[in-house]
Amino acid sequence: MNKNEKKALVSFLSIYVGSAILLIGILLYVYYQDEVESLENTCNMTLGNASMQIKTDILNSYMHNQKFVPKKLKKDELRYALFDEDKNLIFTYIDGIDFLDLEKKFYEKDIYHFYIEKLNEKMIPIKYIVIETCQGIEDRDSLKAYVVIALILSAIFVGFIGYFLAKILLKPVREKVEHMDNFIKDSAHELNTPVTVLMTSVSMLKKGKKPEKMMKYIMSSSKQISHIYNDIHFSAFDEMHEGVEETFNLDELICDSVEYFNDISITKNITLECDVEPSKILMDRTKTQKVVNNIISNAIKYSNPNSIIKVSLKDSVFAVQDFGIGINDVDQKDIFKRYKRAKDGSNIEGGFGIGLDIVKRISADYKLKLGLISKIDEGSTFSIDFSNIIVSSQ
Repeated sequence: MNKNEKKALVSFLSIYVGSAILLIGILLYVYYQDEVESLENTCNMTLGNASMQIKTDILNSYMHNQKFVPKKLKKDELRYALFDEDKNLIFTYIDGIDFLDLEKKFYEKDIYHFYIEKLNEKMIPIKYIVIETCQGIEDRDSLKAYVVIALILSAIFVGFIGYFLAKILLKPVREKVEHMDNFIKDSAHELNTPVTVLMTSVSMLKKGKKPEKMMKYIMSSSKQISHIYNDIHFSAFDEMHEGVEETFNLDELICDSVEYFNDISITKNITLECDVEPSKILMDRTKTQKVVNNIISNAIKYSNPNSIIKVSLKDSVFAVQDFGIGINDVDQKDIFKRYKRAKDGSNIEGGFGIGLDIVKRISADYKLKLGLISKIDEGSTFSIDFSNIIVSSQ
């Protein structure tokens, strides 16, 4: 991962994780506030019920002319104290006596919740019942811990999800950048040979050495450069190119292409053999030329020097057979993909992987059937079936 990708990843994670944690934090805060309120109400009711129980016991005792004998409540977390009218302590189990305020009804202080119930019976000396518990604070602290743990786990989970999501999103961008880098490098490499031959031929021509042969090399190099430029331009701007369909002779177009590439194949001393049947099709001429040219050009690139290439059009099937390096079974599945190139051992042969992609896309537009038969070190045969757009054939 390069510096720019790391920077993009960090920026994405910062925004994604930050916004997600903020949203989760807000939701957890609202949940926490609701739960705290619920715990407060529950604690209030629990202490209130306990005070009513003690009040009832006190009233029953005095109604039967018996002295009230304090005893522990059933719930260990609840403790209580009794005070007289002058707020003097009569009895206590509570721990937080220093935090008492008998003027309040229900309140929280330090680690305690207090509930004060007042008795208005004149004949009973007990006037205040104080119930104390730490359970409400403990429950709230536990809730706070759960919320913090939930926030941390959510942050970790969102972080992992964000990281993998970022990797998935960056993957096609990274592949595109790598493809473009390779494309630029391969384009430069592809142009290097014809440009070098062109410059050498011009230099030799100036010296007066074999002008006829030098002119052939100049013509070959110029056509190679033109073909490479046309492929790059078509691949980059074909979406803006509106096809104009017309009826024309496919056999004549193929013969023109063979004649055109004869000047290019001369550099490898390759002979192009052409055997075509008269055939008319309804198709965009420029796109048809692209299909034919790229298949023939591909055959020249991957043919061995001093070999032949057979170009044919029979029964509406255009085929180009070479006797070059061949394509293995694995590469045959992807050979029509953009930037995919045939390989010979560890060395990549000529081309930069857009020619056959153009062929595939144009064929798909017109529903033309593509065919490929190839064996390593024996050569390849590419074919296109034009039968569904044939107007007439003889």
